Amino acid sequence: MKHIVAVEQFEREWVLDLFRDADRMKSVSARDGLLNDRILATLFYEPSTRTRLSFESAMLRLGGQVLSTENALEFSSAIKGESVEDTVRIVAGYADCIVIRHHEQGAAARAATVSPVPIVNGGDGPGEHPTQALLDFYTIHDELNQFDDLTVALVGDLRFGRAVRSLAMMFRMTSNVNLLFVSPDAVPMGDDVRQALNAAGVRYRDEPDLGKALVVADVVYQTRIQRERFATQDEYRAAQGIYILNEESLALLGPKAIIMHPLPRVDEISPAVDADPRAAYFRQARNGVYIRMALLNQLLRASSN
Repeated sequence: MKHIVAVEQFEREWVLDLFRDADRMKSVSARDGLLNDRILATLFYEPSTRTRLSFESAMLRLGGQVLSTENALEFSSAIKGESVEDTVRIVAGYADCIVIRHHEQGAAARAATVSPVPIVNGGDGPGEHPTQALLDFYTIHDELNQFDDLTVALVGDLRFGRAVRSLAMMFRMTSNVNLLFVSPDAVPMGDDVRQALNAAGVRYRDEPDLGKALVVADVVYQTRIQRERFATQDEYRAAQGIYILNEESLALLGPKAIIMHPLPRVDEISPAVDADPRAAYFRQARNGVYIRMALLNQLLRASSN
């Protein structure tokens, strides 16, 4: 693959091969020089901590270099009206690979149509976040040694949450998985994801009772209710605070289950949960570096051939 823009590009064997590469990346450092003299540009039109910094850390650990703009919506030529396509054409002359985060769904795919260098979708509005899905899937495999034969509770904002939407799509390549959609009425899982799961034969159902989901779940994927995605504050407040994981939740959860979250969190996971060994979300964030190292190494070595 030259570009990474959507989860639908991924196939099971390719994913497993990437996971093996990510395992190897845990012992790689800049001294190994896998990507010496290669430059990564991170072009972010929306705020980011984990995605941008983990991509930059990944590139530096591979021996490469980084050009970065953290708030391109305000501090780039976008404020003058320059299109994404034109910006990418210019930045591609400065770097060997571009990671782009944009507030418009489909922006990364548009960038890929004009870019001579690899484009990686770092999140496009309420659309997709394919590399987050890869690191989430890697975390499930790393923690449970499987991604088949699981019950997975997807909790929170399933309508606008690009991370959880992308993760749900990853389960199309699995077998015997049961997805539980636990969301406020205002932010259910979208019909596009449901249709894709139907086509792949993945079982799912809506489960409004978080307690019932916790009792049977092998994986609980909690998400933030995203204030910035709602048209009004009243709509946001109607969805906020309905599903919270706390110490009482832990008593319902199985001993081998894990709790994940794409982060940042607000109040949907109590800090009291952090010390529980089933809380995997900080390990999950660390895994982002290894997956992105493996991905950048693959993309940039392929583009040089």
